[in-house]
Order: sequence, then C-alpha cells, then structure tokens
Amino acid sequence: MARGGSELKPDPANFPDPARIEAVAPNLKRRLSGVTATLERVVPVQARALRIAALGPKLAAGVPRIGWTDLRHFWQAPPGRPARIWHARRNIEMLAGVVLRDMLRMKLRLVFTSASQRHHTGWTRFLISRMDAVISTSGKTAGYLKRPSTVIHHGIDAETFRPAPDRVTARAALGLPDLRLIGCFGRIRAQKGTDVFVDALMQVLSEHPGWGGVVLGRAVGSDAGFLDGLKAKVKAAGLEDRLLFPGEVETSATPDWYRALDLYVAPQRWEGFGVTPIEAMACGVPVIATRVGAFEELVIEGITGALVPPGDVAAMAAAMRNHIELGDAARAAMGEQARAHALAEFSLEREASKINAVYEAAWRG
Repeated sequence: MARGGSELKPDPANFPDPARIEAVAPNLKRRLSGVTATLERVVPVQARALRIAALGPKLAAGVPRIGWTDLRHFWQAPPGRPARIWHARRNIEMLAGVVLRDMLRMKLRLVFTSASQRHHTGWTRFLISRMDAVISTSGKTAGYLKRPSTVIHHGIDAETFRPAPDRVTARAALGLPDLRLIGCFGRIRAQKGTDVFVDALMQVLSEHPGWGGVVLGRAVGSDAGFLDGLKAKVKAAGLEDRLLFPGEVETSATPDWYRALDLYVAPQRWEGFGVTPIEAMACGVPVIATRVGAFEELVIEGITGALVPPGDVAAMAAAMRNHIELGDAARAAMGEQARAHALAEFSLEREASKINAVYEAAWRG
C-alpha cells in the first residue's frame, strides 16, 4: 500500500526539545517499508508515556522527530535517566548506535527489534551482541537469535481498523459489486503467494456464484509480468467481473477495503511478521493465513479463521469453501471473535507499553 498522500509539512509541535528526549527511534532508510510503517505507528503512542522521537528522512506527519544536529545533546544524559535509548530496527541503525556509543562515547543504551526469520550473518550477530536489549516480533523470530529477547507482537490502531456497520454499503462506497468478497492485500509477487490466492479462489468462485474476490496492491519491476499473467488467467476463466485487481490505494484508504470483505487471505510463501491479518481481524473479518512468519501466533484455528500450508492451492481452496459453507450466522460470529482477539492481543497501546517496559529494563541494567 502507498503511504497516505504525499509527505505533509510537519507541525512544529512534533519537534520536542532534543535535550530532554529519553529515547530515539532511528529510521535510516528513505524508501517506505514495513519497518518504517511500524515505527510511524508505534512511536506516537509510546510518546504518551515517555519523551521519544524518531530520526531520519521522510517521516510521516504526526511522528515526533529530531534532526541530525540534535545529536550534539547526546553526550549528556537526559533529565532523570542514565542514558538515552537508541532503538534500532535495521543493521545500519545498530551500527550507528554502536559508533555513537562506543566510539563517540555518547550516553546511549542500545535496543534492537528483530523481525527476521532466518539465520543471521556473522556481521549481524556481532551487532546484536553489542545491544543492551533485544526485542523479537514473534516467537519464531526469537528462535533464530543466539541471545535472549523479549517477544512483542506488532499492534494496530483498533479505531482506524474497525468493522463496517454494513458491508453492502461499504462495498457500494468503493464501487465494488454486490458480492460477498474474499480479499488479499499487499505487494503482488510470488513471495507473497498472490498466485496461490488467485488459483484457489478461481476454483471456489466457479462453485459459488454469490462470491467474488479482490487483489489489492501493485506489482513492481519484474513482477509486472507476474501480475499480467494472473489477470490473463482470470480473464480466460471468464471471472474478470468477479475477481478484481483495483491496483494500489493509499494506506489511509485500506481500512475501507477491509470493511468491504467477508474473508481475508494472507497467502504468503514467506513472511517476517505480516500485519495484514491483524488489520483484517480488527475490522471484524476472519482470516485464512499460511503457516509462515508470525501468522500461527496471530490466527486462532477455528476461532478467528484457518491456517494452511504455504503454496498449497488445494488446501487454501478447501479452507475458503469451509468458510463459505459455515453459513451467515457462523461467519458473523467468527468475525466478532476475530475483532475481540485483535483488540485483546494486538492493540498499538499494548505494543507501545511492552516496548517502553524494555526501555525501563535497559535503563535499570
């Protein structure tokens, strides 16, 4: 999804006094990514309880931030703290923290959040070994680390992602057909399993004329041919009016698209974390997800949705059929359970509170 509109001119109120900042969340990457989006969501919520600011280019309006020249204050500790927290989420940010603390002798405590689910290189392991505390975004991620970490799942804004009062109205507002809809959102490419979703849904739509599908997102670079192949396959099956490819929409518009759905599918072949199932559940939409990334920690089988093996078209189609055949009342109940689960376990407030607790422990250490 694209960020909501062009970068807005920041409010001067978003530039706190750098001498009093207790924690910094560096974002040393110009291109928008999931890591950047995570930081932009959680830092303003963390700021309700402590003085935290982001550092880096192209941050969304509303995110408290400091500038590079403000680092001159970091040779002194902030009021009431032994040091500042430097919360890295990438290797380059860990390296910057190590340089600032160990070479320039700034008063910092280093925290790193790992979302990776693979064995780390020697260089990354070295950088992680220099951290004062480590956070993992899932239990599976924690298993790849060679040191203890605190597992903290990503959270979402449950007010922004909320159910539609009426899905028929929600679909009409987006110009979508009056069909029950199954959706898949995000970058369109093989890694994301978009082809598995399309192949499975084509089987199901041939059996259930009252249902349709939406693939929301874009294909970049060489993946454009991948997308063209999917569209051609759908057209050849005569399903182009029921399995739609609307393209990419602004991030701020995605909650409206979730609210138009009756079922969400996360078909990834590989994923580090993947926040879309949480967003869908918060909108009262049950989820079918593959057993990759953190999805097995997010979706409760038979309660908020279903889990299937990655790359398995037959299993995904069967899960879709099972959901359709539950009936209206059972599907509505599952949607309510999905919303309750998202509120209880994956709120931004919960994520921010747990991250701040890691900072407190690092300060005490």
